[in-house]
Amino acid sequence: MIVYNNIEEFGGCKNAVVTTGTFDGVHIGHQKILSKLSAIAQEINGETVLLTFHPHPRMVLQPDDNDLQLIDTIEERIESLSLQGVDHLIIHPFSKKFSRLTSVEFIRDILVNQLGTKKLVIGYNHHFGRNREGSFEHLLEYGPLYGFDVEEISAQDIKEVNVSSTKIRNAILEGRMGMARQYLGHHFSFGGTVTKGKQLGRKIGFPTANISIENHKILPTVGVYAVNIIHKDNSYKGMLNIGNRPTINDSDALTAEVNIFDFDKEIYGDKIELRIKKRLRNEQKFETVELLKSQLNEDKLLALNC
Repeated sequence: MIVYNNIEEFGGCKNAVVTTGTFDGVHIGHQKILSKLSAIAQEINGETVLLTFHPHPRMVLQPDDNDLQLIDTIEERIESLSLQGVDHLIIHPFSKKFSRLTSVEFIRDILVNQLGTKKLVIGYNHHFGRNREGSFEHLLEYGPLYGFDVEEISAQDIKEVNVSSTKIRNAILEGRMGMARQYLGHHFSFGGTVTKGKQLGRKIGFPTANISIENHKILPTVGVYAVNIIHKDNSYKGMLNIGNRPTINDSDALTAEVNIFDFDKEIYGDKIELRIKKRLRNEQKFETVELLKSQLNEDKLLALNC
């Protein structure tokens, strides 16, 4: 997969089969679109092109809105899309100027003149252009005029529930990791750099690695989770606590810290990935440290069996 930092870097390709969107999470609905994209490219001896944007449009159009939480960082999105067999990934800087393009300008200047679209594949209820004025019907009207075909992928259902990035975010925020996995097609994960904390866990026999989290990256609700930890291509089991450690900590600051089983290495400054398998329980305050240790031993047994 070739990655371009803006549309201008893309020099064109043979019979471009194009899709566009934010693709946050690259969930099973996105995967259906990308699978169709690849199938069409094979049929017409073409190449697949995905146009996405960074930063997320809401960060630009609503800069004071601090509630945006993304399933994927841009690095995670690139990795997920590479696994889907995309030939050309264009990550165009989203700006207020770009947002003012009318739907006709977007079709003519971007899809046709710059991308050379021969076939456009879009998801259900896709909108584009200034004030989201462009629609599937709009594309059907202008496609023949500009020499490209358009195909819409219908809504993807799981047990009659439409898949969307918003619904996946809600599942993650509520700690429903099984549902998130069902929608994503894989375990929800997040990565970060290991930072030095107060080493309180070490004092009770459960040393933890504190993880710094990128801004706007979504995290599950406060609680204890069974996880797999990826460190330098090696996988380990462990348990993750998201919260403020009320039994041994006097701070209200939210932390993400993981106890890695059968692991005894100094990894400060290293990057690790946490794949969240299951929510084990709520975070709670214990009357004594001994009661906390007893619960952590039970948590470990549950996590080992996940």
